[in-house]
Amino acid sequence: MSSTNPAKAPCVLIAEGDPWVRDMLSQMLLSVRCDARVQVCADGSQALAALSCQPDLIIAARELPGGDGLDLLRNVRAKGRQPSLPFILMSNRSDSTSVREALPFAPTAYLSKPLNMESLRHRLEELLLKVGEEIACPVPPLQPGMTLPRFLEGRRATADGGPLLADVQQAIKRSLNPQGLNLKTLEEEIRNDPQVTAVLIAAANSAALHRDGAVQTLLQALNKLGTTQSMNLILGLTLKRSAKLSDPLLSLRAEHFWALSLHAAEYARTLARMLELDQERCYCAGLLHCLGDLALLRCLQEWRLSGGELDEDDIELSLNEFGAAFGSALRTRWRLPLELRELIAAIYQLGGGVYSREALVMNLAGQLARLPVDQGLEALAESKTARLLKVGMPELGRLRKA
Repeated sequence: MSSTNPAKAPCVLIAEGDPWVRDMLSQMLLSVRCDARVQVCADGSQALAALSCQPDLIIAARELPGGDGLDLLRNVRAKGRQPSLPFILMSNRSDSTSVREALPFAPTAYLSKPLNMESLRHRLEELLLKVGEEIACPVPPLQPGMTLPRFLEGRRATADGGPLLADVQQAIKRSLNPQGLNLKTLEEEIRNDPQVTAVLIAAANSAALHRDGAVQTLLQALNKLGTTQSMNLILGLTLKRSAKLSDPLLSLRAEHFWALSLHAAEYARTLARMLELDQERCYCAGLLHCLGDLALLRCLQEWRLSGGELDEDDIELSLNEFGAAFGSALRTRWRLPLELRELIAAIYQLGGGVYSREALVMNLAGQLARLPVDQGLEALAESKTARLLKVGMPELGRLRKA
């Protein structure tokens, strides 16, 4: 049976301090009940205030900034609601003492972090779906009079990033062995995907994990997040709407920007190796430099799915007008490390003042990636960047052939 009745749509309160875990929980929830009304809170005081909305389900971290998920559960149970309000409590503490402290308040489930997302999905299905029930959620239509520029301007500050370009499901399967998930193998499998790389680096630099210096490469991010959290975040990306591009025009443009990203990344890594610089950081900067264009293409698919018209001219104009702005907004909102953002910016242009050698490497890699295959290298060898790095025609020729 299908249901689209808004009156039946459950209201779910998610209270979690880490923004990436909040987003992952929201996506998991919506993959089970796409019509759910989701309210997210970042701390204990917000969560307490949100109880006035009378949610149908609460998913809360025990370790909440400015409060305690156990206090929230205690507050809910003190109201004596019947039947008892479903409450899933998540915690970094899974020892018997911590679990016993929660038992008197009858949590529906006590889940230890990092979460087992398959177990969480089963819990949500039990709580939110009737046997045999299917929920239909058509894409909301555009508001009357909405124009494409207005739509993109509104999405610039909230865009989910680019589409997935690697087959992450297969990547995870190939990285699993009898001992668990091999992070080095996983890094090799997904290292070419800009969206996955950016999300994992951003998540590893979130307030909950930010210690011992900034994370600036994919392997650093995987090691900091650990196997379960890394896998959860990656699989969470597949649950989002428009995670994959289905429109042929948009897919073709995405392939172009992906190829440009990979070329810049490979050139940057090879140059960095030649000059004894940080190869992996340079690779990541090259890979991420077209993320704004890819994010824009994903938003253009959302526009099309909502009923908007789109042709090649619309795509070209949108990329020219909004591509750079989408990239800048994403890098800032995701709080990618400043050093990494500076290397990405150097691909497009060098600022004033003294240039680091890594910034020069990124600038030269960007020029090489954008150079048409039938164009000679003479002008590039004479450029300011190449001269400062002391990279001449022989080195550039070997780079292009590599």
